[in-house]
Amino acid sequence: MLLTRLARIAAPLLAGAALTGPVLAKDIKIAHVYSKTGPFEAYGKQTQVGLLMGLEYATGGTMTVNGRKIVVLEKDDQGKPDVGKSLLSAAYGDDKVDLAVGPSSSGVALALLPVAEEYKKVLLVEPAVADAITGDKWNRYIFRTGRNSTQDAVANAVAMDKDNTSIAMLAQDYAFGRDAVKAFKDALKKAKIVHEEYLPLNTTDFTAGAQRLFDSLKDKPGRKVIFIVWAGAGNPFKIADLDPKRFGIEIATGGNILPVMATFKQFPGMEGAAYYYYDIPKNPANNWLVTEHYKRFKQPPDFFTAGGMAAGMAVAAALKKTNGDTKTESLIKAMEGMSFDTPKGKMTFRKEDHQALQSMYHFKLKNDPAFAWAVPELVREIKPEEMQIPIRNKR
Repeated sequence: MLLTRLARIAAPLLAGAALTGPVLAKDIKIAHVYSKTGPFEAYGKQTQVGLLMGLEYATGGTMTVNGRKIVVLEKDDQGKPDVGKSLLSAAYGDDKVDLAVGPSSSGVALALLPVAEEYKKVLLVEPAVADAITGDKWNRYIFRTGRNSTQDAVANAVAMDKDNTSIAMLAQDYAFGRDAVKAFKDALKKAKIVHEEYLPLNTTDFTAGAQRLFDSLKDKPGRKVIFIVWAGAGNPFKIADLDPKRFGIEIATGGNILPVMATFKQFPGMEGAAYYYYDIPKNPANNWLVTEHYKRFKQPPDFFTAGGMAAGMAVAAALKKTNGDTKTESLIKAMEGMSFDTPKGKMTFRKEDHQALQSMYHFKLKNDPAFAWAVPELVREIKPEEMQIPIRNKR
């Protein structure tokens, strides 16, 4: 009976203690939808490494914000839009993630945009580049740390835009190629585009196209350049085997991942613009990334590692701004117009379309026998304010 009476007295006291004691904070759950396998596997794996390193760096190694632990759930979309769509739906609906990051492919990204809108949850796009993601297919739940196609094209145009320069464009005959050429052309103030050559995506023989490019340039005065915009299969750089140098014609293109840069060793002196090269940006975040990446993986970070880190740092910056509040409207309010540090320096989410405005890098290739790839040496940093990136949504 004494024990029973003591239990009756203790019960309300214990209940009171439970109410006034420390409340365990819920984990912050982030889904990373990316190509762990499939055609974009190399890009996806770099992004995953970068995302985790970005969260680690931005939280001082604690992986917590305001006492809440950050947990990243990996989802392999295999580069397939339908798979990505069902994975994101399950992440928002079943896993109850607070926000999502990804994907690697633009095709998958376009399938994910309406899912974010349906669940009213933030999707931070990294690294898919299609203009439509922050353009006509955009909705208010979409943010992007990755650059868009126009930023690539405009940066390359700025790098190539010199007096007395004639440029012939070689691109794939679909939206990506034609949009890139249009953006490139719109950005030129001094140089002139004298020819546009569009070839099918599955082209393997570039002989006929190359001849048309050579014919359009060979009699022009001044500097003559073939600028190549190409992604995926096929190797348009085979046109170098047809000796455009005999006409005084150069070949140029934008920066790329290190395995592709290895194929550029045949083009010393080539100019273009790069999204990232590990030895170019000088800032604390990039210094940490390069040092830690060498320590952990015995090689430098690449394009998509830096992009993944930028996404992780953006997420952490937004969560710090909201004091760990993961409600969608709190995140959107914090992220619109937000500037944040990345391995590329400062980025800013433009309020109108949530595209991250960022620097690009005008480079000139150098052959250094110490490296397996052509080394892009910095000519100059192209600041965001130098690139007039149009707002393409209907907000």
